[in-house]
Amino acid sequence: MTVDGLLTAFRTIDVQEKGRLDLVGFTMVLDELGLVWSKAETQERFERADTNYDGYITFDELERMLDTL
Repeated sequence: MTVDGLLTAFRTIDVQEKGRLDLVGFTMVLDELGLVWSKAETQERFERADTNYDGYITFDELERMLDTL
């Protein structure tokens, strides 16, 4: 997926335009991207992506996490 495609998926889910996603939003982006993980894998990757431990992931955090796949 291109950065533009990823940003479009992120913005589609971030309807309140806060620039961040919670776990539910993260799961929805994964669905948009066609990535299917177990609940445990999704939770673990979300927590790993949330580098500032605020309970949300930004676009940059999401992009970095996907780059490691």
